[in-house]
Amino acid sequence: MMLDKIRYSAATHRGSVRAINEDSILSLPELGVWIVSDGMGGHEGGDFASQTVVEAVAMLPLNLEGADLVAAVNKALDLAHKTILREAERRGGKTMGATVVALVVTEAHYVTLWSGDSRLYRLRDGQLDMISSDHSLVAELVRAGKLTWDAAEHQPQSNAITRAVGVGDALELETVSGTLRPGDRYLLCSDGLTKYANSHLLRQVMATTAIERVSDRFVEIALAGGGADNVSLIVVDIP
Repeated sequence: MMLDKIRYSAATHRGSVRAINEDSILSLPELGVWIVSDGMGGHEGGDFASQTVVEAVAMLPLNLEGADLVAAVNKALDLAHKTILREAERRGGKTMGATVVALVVTEAHYVTLWSGDSRLYRLRDGQLDMISSDHSLVAELVRAGKLTWDAAEHQPQSNAITRAVGVGDALELETVSGTLRPGDRYLLCSDGLTKYANSHLLRQVMATTAIERVSDRFVEIALAGGGADNVSLIVVDIP
C-alpha cells in the first residue's frame, strides 16, 4: 500500500469553556503516523505535556518503516515521558502528563499504541469497533461488565485515568496490531469528543461523512453538546 494514497482529516479545538487548548495532534502521512494527545495538569502543565509528546514523535527520521518505525515511536514516547517528568520536578513536583493514542500504518498492517483514555476506533464494513481500551478507573467497571463504554463517559470519575505519559516512574503503553483492509476508516480522538458523541453517533458520522468534512462535523457535535473540554481528532481513510 502506498502511503501517499491515504487520506486523512484532523481538527483540534479548545472548546467553549477552557481558556486554552491542552490537546496536541500530529499527522505524519509520509511515515504513516498519526497522534492525538490530551494534556493534564492545568494550563501550563497540560499544554507542555501534550506538546512534548507530539514534538518527540515529530523528530522521527523519514526513512523508517515496519517494526523499526513502531519501535521508534515507542522510543520517542518514552523520551517524552522522561522530559515531562524532569519538567514536573523542575516546577516543584507538580503532576503533569498527557494521554496519547498513536496509529502507525505499515504496508498491510496497523499498530496502535496508547496510554490513558484517548481512543482509536475503526469503521469496517459499516461496523464501528473500539480498538483501544481506556486506562481509567471507570474502564475497570466496563471490563468487569458493569458498565458500557458509553455509560462510563457520564460517571463522576470518568476523567480519572490510571496511565499517562509523564506520570509514574516508567511509561506504560498498551499496543494492539492488526491487518488493514481497503475501505477501513480509523478515528483517533480525545475524550472531549466521546463525552458528546456516543458509539451510535460516532458510527453514523464515520459511515456517512466525506473525509473533507468529517473532522469539522465532529467538532461541531462536541461544541453543540457544551464543549466543556478541548476536543481533538484525526480520521484516517485506507484506500
